[in-house]
Amino acid sequence: MKNGTEILFEEKQYLGHNRLSIAIRTLLAIFCFTAYYWSENPNPVQVSFIKLGSYPIKAIDNSGLVFFILGISLLLLSSLLTFVLHTHIKVYADYLVIDGFWTSRRVKIEFHGIKSLRKSRYKRNSLRRAVYNLHNLGIIRFYTSGEEFIEISDREGFVYRIGTQRALELHKILKDQIKISGT
Repeated sequence: MKNGTEILFEEKQYLGHNRLSIAIRTLLAIFCFTAYYWSENPNPVQVSFIKLGSYPIKAIDNSGLVFFILGISLLLLSSLLTFVLHTHIKVYADYLVIDGFWTSRRVKIEFHGIKSLRKSRYKRNSLRRAVYNLHNLGIIRFYTSGEEFIEISDREGFVYRIGTQRALELHKILKDQIKISGT
């Protein structure tokens, strides 16, 4: 390949790997399976900390089957989302491209305009939602999964925060390329 079009770094992040989304889908599936169990065993349940009355919809046969089908559907959706590409990061010699899925706008960051570059860790909160090109509080965020991010500031005042699972490698390549393009 030519020097300008050679990919120096590439990372793909998939939507199904986001912890917050996994937690929400799992809780909904547990609720559905609990409701299904409750419909199959409609007797009141008395536990030391909770009391469940009898199942409210006794007149409709197989009413709990809807919950079972919904729970299975949520589990299938979760497994399919592990194949849906959320962000695709590519580093070339003179620029960085962040590409999203389907109708997302491609973001291109030119290296000649970069003022600062740093690598950092997210706070200990393990539940962060997946975002692509989110403009909030003066920072443009890209995140699917990972514990670390790269923050890039350019001369126009934009700050890009890119979540990555391979932050050390991305930071090293960006640092080398920005030094080369600055000379």
